[in-house]
Amino acid sequence: MLVDFGKAGFIEKARQQPDKVKQVLDKVKTDGLLPTIDAVRSKLDEPLAMGYCNVGIVEELGAGTQSDGFKVGDRIASNGKHAEVVSVPVNLCAKIPDNVSDEAASFTVLGAIALQGIRLAQPTLGETVVVTGLGLIGLMTVQLLKAQGCRVLGIDYDISKCALARQFGAEVVDLSKGEDPLAVAESFSRGRGVDAVLITASTKSNEPVHQAATMCRKRGRIVLVGVTGLELSRADFYQKELSFQVSCSYGPGRYDPEYEEKGHDYPIGFVRWTEQRNFEAVLDMLADGRLDIGPLISHRFKLEQASEAYRVLTEDRGALGILLQYPKSSERPKDALLARTISLDQQPAASGQQPTLGFIGAGNYGSRVLIPAFKAAGATLKSVASSGGVSAVHAGKKFGFAEATTDVAGLIASPEINAVAITTRHNTHARLVCDALKAGKHVFVEKPLCLTIEELREIETLYSSLIAQHSAPPLLMVGFNRRFSPHVRKIKALLESVRQPKSFVMTVNAGAIPADHWTQDPMIGGGRIIGEGCHFIDLLRFLAGNAITGSKVITLQEGQGDTVSMQLAFADGSIGTVHYFANGSKSFPKERLEVFAAGRILQLDNFRKLTGFGWPGFTKMNLWRQDKGQTACAAAFTAAIREGRPSPIPWEEIIEVAEVTIRLAETARKT
Repeated sequence: MLVDFGKAGFIEKARQQPDKVKQVLDKVKTDGLLPTIDAVRSKLDEPLAMGYCNVGIVEELGAGTQSDGFKVGDRIASNGKHAEVVSVPVNLCAKIPDNVSDEAASFTVLGAIALQGIRLAQPTLGETVVVTGLGLIGLMTVQLLKAQGCRVLGIDYDISKCALARQFGAEVVDLSKGEDPLAVAESFSRGRGVDAVLITASTKSNEPVHQAATMCRKRGRIVLVGVTGLELSRADFYQKELSFQVSCSYGPGRYDPEYEEKGHDYPIGFVRWTEQRNFEAVLDMLADGRLDIGPLISHRFKLEQASEAYRVLTEDRGALGILLQYPKSSERPKDALLARTISLDQQPAASGQQPTLGFIGAGNYGSRVLIPAFKAAGATLKSVASSGGVSAVHAGKKFGFAEATTDVAGLIASPEINAVAITTRHNTHARLVCDALKAGKHVFVEKPLCLTIEELREIETLYSSLIAQHSAPPLLMVGFNRRFSPHVRKIKALLESVRQPKSFVMTVNAGAIPADHWTQDPMIGGGRIIGEGCHFIDLLRFLAGNAITGSKVITLQEGQGDTVSMQLAFADGSIGTVHYFANGSKSFPKERLEVFAAGRILQLDNFRKLTGFGWPGFTKMNLWRQDKGQTACAAAFTAAIREGRPSPIPWEEIIEVAEVTIRLAETARKT
């Protein structure tokens, strides 16, 4: 599915994802055509590591995993990507029994997909079950159902796959011969209707579901493991009171970051079968010989032939299990296999005050916005790092970095790098900032600076000591780009002539983000006030030009920290309000700033249009495209390094905004 999507043109991609088309149209309305085109191109250009079934040897254990029963040297099946070295969370791994081959064990994750569909259907000994679609997962489903004592009927158009299903003990309906599946199912069920149907086919047609409903007995069960059209007929389900359920991948735990990423297992007394325990069950079936994948392997390719393997996958409809075989350890020196840095271009490092950049994080925002901004500013792009390596290599080749790496510590320690940009998840910012400052590097960290007061105090203590020790300490700057926007610079210039206190109203139509998104997690993203609200607190602090002397927050409802009003008071008597709302419409512009001062008003709409009301000599400032100041922000930081000037954002303001933001977020969580 992913390969087909990747090969499709823009029009076909749009047809396959109509929901994304609507998002694009909404973005055009709010942000303009050119920024939307840039965002879409960047998204479609992102690399995606393929694969999710592999077998390998444990080379190293991550922190906190020593008590999970794994040890170095264990042979395991995992849900990792296709790569020679993978990093996989502990709950997505399972030990392989000694009598199960590597080839057989590599089918563990696919087998868990089949097994989860069966668990949802809840078949019992002697029941009649239909499997529609005899591809790889369908044929594994047939075997697992037979092992459970069910009578199985398989349906497919492919004569060879029907033959395999028959070999595994199922009766079959070969649609290529014009056989009638309803008539066969009626006879197969002794005229009672089948007990359950598992659909493991992939088609846009609604027919498999209609056919399943027709052949089921009263109160029969239908489970969709594959992909079909879902225009259901009420009449098909009403009289028989049929149940219909869509199976979610490998089992309980799937898409739950607490289980998958953080390794928090579900208690076995409440959740008997999780993803990992389904993996183990499949491996047990392989060990007992009740699941035979030998006949399901249709192709084997060496790793260097991977592109040919994917061609077969998409073009040969008779293909089943396609194995990628990695080089044996004897064929690759261990130091080469475990190398964490690769050279992309023999680009000489800059010398002296020339900014030579190490970029930590190569996600969407970093690759689409910040790396191009630093390149435009003339920084020498030395090294780019990401946790998995794929995005780093892609960004490195695209933007001209000398190397790509997964070794963050090595990047920070490199004597050729004098500046580090940090665009990783928020919970890593404080540690990386401290590590880079201790190494004597200039630091640009995308907001927020940190997540807690304790982290802030650590950074403050460290940087204050550097200021005391050095006449020219390393620069530390947070990516508060909005204060560098041309519109905001114009507002700042207009306000210079105003001596009276000012009133600021910042309205942010932030939009809803699911509660389980990492940005909402207080331990990872910090929540939306810390993660994004800090931008607007900094913006008002910049325009007021005075310290924040008071702040309070009002939440829409208890514990909901992403729909809030934050009120600020400044030393000169100015006041400001940030309305950060997640309950609005995406068709409305995201950001609006209004400034009331000395009988005059300024209104900035979404960083595209600035309008003055009552301002002598100024009425409007419009741009062809949205400009939130990212390019100017990077240029200011780069120029400060090159010219030996202080940070473009004063250190005192960075600390002040961080503390106010964290305090407001803490209050919002408590109210």
